[in-house]
Amino acid sequence: MSADDSSIFINDAMNRVLKYKQITFEDAERLLSTNDMITLSTCANNITRTFNGDTVDVETLINAKSGRCPEDCSFCAQSSFYDTGIYKYPLLPKGVILEQAQKAKETGSTSFCLVCAYKSPPERDFEQICETINEIKKNVMMDVNVSLGFMTHERARRLKSLGVKRYNHNLETSETYFSQICKTHDFADRVKTAKIVKEEGLELCCGGIIGMGESPRQRLELAFSIKSLQPDEVPVNILISRKGTPFENLAPLDPMEAIKTIAVWRFIMPKTILKIAGGREVHLKDKERIALKAGANGIITGGYLTTGGNSANKDITMIREIGLQAQ
Repeated sequence: MSADDSSIFINDAMNRVLKYKQITFEDAERLLSTNDMITLSTCANNITRTFNGDTVDVETLINAKSGRCPEDCSFCAQSSFYDTGIYKYPLLPKGVILEQAQKAKETGSTSFCLVCAYKSPPERDFEQICETINEIKKNVMMDVNVSLGFMTHERARRLKSLGVKRYNHNLETSETYFSQICKTHDFADRVKTAKIVKEEGLELCCGGIIGMGESPRQRLELAFSIKSLQPDEVPVNILISRKGTPFENLAPLDPMEAIKTIAVWRFIMPKTILKIAGGREVHLKDKERIALKAGANGIITGGYLTTGGNSANKDITMIREIGLQAQ
């Protein structure tokens, strides 16, 4: 396909999306194969601005319980199957989490996410988490999101009653590649929790990780699987190969491939918060600005589960410098 033909196709796909029509899997493959990054980025940005305005969702998370997870996910430094040298600790006290939530609000974040390395929290920990959420809602008054592993209907209802806004449960990778990253549970298990979350009235945050050895087609399979769950937020993580995990020697994904993936995912999911998350500072570096003008409209700031990140002030300054607003 010539450059002119590619540009025409990308613009046509954009116009269909803007008219509330869906692109097909074959359309997405053509978009992902283009070399015309300028047109692809511009059109993805037009879709983002049309449906989501000029705001960027800024979220801070806390690793509220680190390590000793009984699942064997090959990308994860917190899995008990691998010796990765991370600092492991039980569920943090309420006061520590409350202090971090207050700090996140003061530095400009509009939401705060409690993330815990569980398959599913034991009852005692779940009760403590609920008490902590209640304290944050009462004293800090900001949106609270959580990520606690697999969910039941009863627990999801409890979280909803406490005012939790959004529950994070990523699909991680495509169904056809899932067995290459995890043996202790399967793709359907993850889909089940995502559906429970939606059914109980919580917003769903559901994304994945790219750069784990999957094919470009499998990145699209993941996107369409996520889309079928109608998520409110989709974090796109880029694998950081961690020493001690089975993926420690994987070559890093080309940053422009990551940005192209984000742009195409915007065509697939035009209205969601598409958030560049773990790995963005490591892999994108100065290209983060490009990603925020090529489909992304959200970031996680201040660090991740087992790696550091940019300060909120630095990120909010970057957002303003490219003519967008932190929200």
